[in-house]
Amino acid sequence: MKTVYGPVPSWRFGRSLGLDPICSKKKTCSFDCIYCQLGKTGNKTIKRKEYVSPSLMKKQLENTKIHGVDVITFSGTGEPTLNSNLGDMISFAKEYGLPVAVLTNSSLLSDASIRSELSKADIVAAKLDAADEKTFQEINKPVKGLHFKKIIEGLREFRKEFKGKFCLQIMFINQNMNFAKEMAELARELKPDEVQLDTPLRPSPVPPLDAVDMDRIEKEFTGIKIISVYKSKKPRAEPYDMSETLKRRPSCSDE
Repeated sequence: MKTVYGPVPSWRFGRSLGLDPICSKKKTCSFDCIYCQLGKTGNKTIKRKEYVSPSLMKKQLENTKIHGVDVITFSGTGEPTLNSNLGDMISFAKEYGLPVAVLTNSSLLSDASIRSELSKADIVAAKLDAADEKTFQEINKPVKGLHFKKIIEGLREFRKEFKGKFCLQIMFINQNMNFAKEMAELARELKPDEVQLDTPLRPSPVPPLDAVDMDRIEKEFTGIKIISVYKSKKPRAEPYDMSETLKRRPSCSDE
């Protein structure tokens, strides 16, 4: 399984070349989100280790002729911050002169050393799908012992420290659509540079909200910079290796 995949068309970042620091046949994550396009989490953990070595990723990236790419994004078959060498990986990815983004579910942001590693990135898109403990447990199904309060504390600390572009990524589905006002209040407190309003348009175990519902939700975020999955342009992108891309993106028509 290669660590490099894509580029894929991202409604958030443009043509995105993916780097997968987990590379697991079983999804490895601290969450088991009910909407995840990769299905159930096969290895639910919050333990960090070297899932992929930096030397392997660096070698495979060096052997990739990068062209037509807008951003390098750490994402893939699990939560990127679970790789204990993520900081080193971000450092060598930045050598290519492109913005480097990390998609994280925010579960490890309470750890100062992980916040320090993430600070090397140009863009961090951090997940926030709930406004309370009950909805957090229902939607994200975190590893045992991980609570909503800790997620919020980690987001607050990271926002204070991070000098790059900080984005909140929110997936709206039936289970949280009526909490948009509370979610917007949290967003105003965290002061992200951008809020990314999403709903599962790609194949998912749960249905997406329609454009009317997403417009209603967007109104709650008045005064905050918003991009929305229904309204953002989706670029064309041709993956270098379609088989590797489909392992992370069962449908790569958009993101």
